[in-house]
Amino acid sequence: MDRENRSSLATELSIVDKLRLLLDITKKISRSLDVNEVLNLVMETLGSLIPYDAAGIYIIERNGRRTANGEMIFHAEAVRGYDIEELTELRLKAGEGIIGYVAQTGEPVISPDVRRDPRYINARERTRSEMVAPIISNDEVIGVFDLESDEPNAYTEDDLQVLMLLASQVAIIIEKAMLHQELVEKRRLEAQLEVARQVQLALLPSRHPQIEGFDISAYNFSSEQVSGDYYDFVQIYEDQLGLVIADASGRGVPAALLMAFLRASLRSAIHVGYATNVSMAKVNSLLCESVEDSQFVTAFYGVLDATNKTLAYANAGHNPPLLLDADGTPHFIERGDLPLGMFSNARYYEYYLTLAPGQILVLYTDGLTEATNEDGEEYGRERLAQTVRRERDRRARDLIDAIYGDVLLWTGGRGAHDDVTLIIAKAL
Repeated sequence: MDRENRSSLATELSIVDKLRLLLDITKKISRSLDVNEVLNLVMETLGSLIPYDAAGIYIIERNGRRTANGEMIFHAEAVRGYDIEELTELRLKAGEGIIGYVAQTGEPVISPDVRRDPRYINARERTRSEMVAPIISNDEVIGVFDLESDEPNAYTEDDLQVLMLLASQVAIIIEKAMLHQELVEKRRLEAQLEVARQVQLALLPSRHPQIEGFDISAYNFSSEQVSGDYYDFVQIYEDQLGLVIADASGRGVPAALLMAFLRASLRSAIHVGYATNVSMAKVNSLLCESVEDSQFVTAFYGVLDATNKTLAYANAGHNPPLLLDADGTPHFIERGDLPLGMFSNARYYEYYLTLAPGQILVLYTDGLTEATNEDGEEYGRERLAQTVRRERDRRARDLIDAIYGDVLLWTGGRGAHDDVTLIIAKAL
C-alpha cells in the first residue's frame, strides 16, 4: 500500500480503531522472543496506524553505552525508507539531534518543520517533519522510535500518544526478549563450565597415594565451578613420590586452562626423570612461550623418598610450606624462586628436607591464608600453624577437614573468597 492510501486510511481511523489495531499489533509481537523479528513486525504494521516515509527503531548499546569521546551508540534494529540501506548504527553525543535529545531527556518530540528545528541533524534530504518517542524500560531509556515524513506538520498529539503506547509495548517485549537471550546464554555458559569442571576433576588424582611410612592426603576447595588451583601425585619409583601443588593467576576458566597446561608440561618433565629444579625450568620456558604476559603460576614440586625420609624440592614462588615438628614447633620454609611464566631466563634451585617421624608437612595455596573474617583480617600463617598443632594427632585427611573447618569458623561460614588447596604428608 502506497503512502497516500496509508495516510488516507490512517486519517479515517478513529482513536478506538487505532487502539484496537494497536492491541492487535501487540498480540502479534508478544508471541515472539526474537528482538529482530518483533521490531521488523512492528515496522511492517506501523504504517497502518501512523503514516511515515522513513522510520527507525534504535536501541542504545547496553554495555559501555558511551564511547571515549562521550558519544551514545544507537544500533538501528529496524529501519524503513532511508536511502542508506546499511544504516546499522548512529553515534550521537548526549543531546545531539532530536534522537539524542529524546534519549537523553526521555521526553517525546514532535518537530512540525525540521528545517526550523536547531536540534535536527539532516540524515535524509526529503524529511520535513519528525516524531520521536523514547523506548523506556525500568525508568531507563533503552532506545528511541523515530518517524519521519516528507510533509510538514505530518504528526499530531494523537499520533504521539499512539506511538508512545506502541513504544511502551515494544519496551516490554524487548526487555523480555533480552532477558530470554541472557538466560539462554547463561545456561550455555553453565553447561560449558560443568564440562570444564568434569574435565578438571578428571585431571586430579583419583585416590590418595600409598607410600610406606607416610600418611598423605590432599583436597581442593573450589570457590567457583572451575578452579585455578591444582595438586598432583606422581609415582616415580616404588619408594619415591612426586608431590605437586600450584596456583594460577586469575580465576575461572582461564586459570583452569593454565592449570591443565601446567599439568601436562610438568608430568612430561617428571617422566623424563629431570630433577625438581630442572623440571621447573623446563615448564617455565614452555609457559613463557605460550601464555600472555599477565599470566603466571606459583608451584611447588617435591620428590618424597620414603626410604631415606627426605624431600627434594623446588619452589617457584609458591607459599612457604609449613613443617611441624613432633613436639608442635612450626617452621615456615622460606626458600624458593620466581613464579613460572614470568621470566624465560629464571633459574630454579633444588632444596632438601629431612622428614623425621612425627613431623607434618603442609602444602597450601594462598586462598587459605588470605581468607578474611568480617573485620577484613586474614586467616594467616600463624593461625594455620596453631590449627595444625592443635589437630596434629588426626589422620591426614581428617586434618585437612579440621583446617578448612577452622577457615569456615574464621570467615563466619562464608568460606574463602579464593580457591583453597591443601596437601598434607605425615611422617609416621
